[in-house]
Amino acid sequence: MKHTLLSFIFSTAMAASASAGATVLFNDNFDGEALALNASLSNWDVSGGTIDVIGSGFFDFYPGNGHYLDLDGTTGNAGKITTNTLFSLTPGMTYQLDFDLGGSTRGETNSVVVSLGSYSETFTLASGAGLQHVTRAITVLGSMSSSLSFDHAGGDNLGLILDNVNVSAVPEPSTYALLLAGLGLIGFSVRRRTSR
Repeated sequence: MKHTLLSFIFSTAMAASASAGATVLFNDNFDGEALALNASLSNWDVSGGTIDVIGSGFFDFYPGNGHYLDLDGTTGNAGKITTNTLFSLTPGMTYQLDFDLGGSTRGETNSVVVSLGSYSETFTLASGAGLQHVTRAITVLGSMSSSLSFDHAGGDNLGLILDNVNVSAVPEPSTYALLLAGLGLIGFSVRRRTSR
C-alpha cells in the first residue's frame, strides 16, 4: 500500500511539473520552406521588401543548419517578416522568445528590429559574427494581441541570417511554488497516515 501510494505521488508530481513547464506557442525552423530567392513563407507575411530561403547547398553560408532566411532578399530591398499567428499576450505571464541570428558572411554589418507586443530590440551584427542563439524574456503590463516581426534595415541583398524562431509561454515562479506546496501537503498526509 505504501509503495503504491508513493508511486502515485511520484507520477502525479511528474505530470504536474510537465504541465507547469513552458508552452510552445509558435515554432519555425524554415526547413519546410522551399529554397528560393525572393520567397514567400507559410507561417509569415513578407512585406516592405524581400527575403531569401537559403541553406542545404543553396547559398549555404551556415552548412548543417537546414533551411534558413537571408532577411535581405535579392531585389535590393530588405524585407520585414511578420507571423501569421496573432499572440494573445496576458499580463503576469512571461513569454520567452528564442531565435538564431547570424552575420551575412559577405562583408558588411546589418541590423534587424525584433518586435513582439511592447518588446522591441535592434540587433546589429558584423558580417563574420556567426550564427548565435538569442533568448529574451518578455513580460506585458496589459492584455494585448500581437504578431512577432523581424524588420531588416538595408537593401544591398546581403542580410542577417535568421533560423529556429520559437515563442513560449512560461509560468511565473509562483506556479512552481504552488506545485511544491501541494506536493509537500500530499507527502505530509501520506507520512501521517502511515504512522497511524
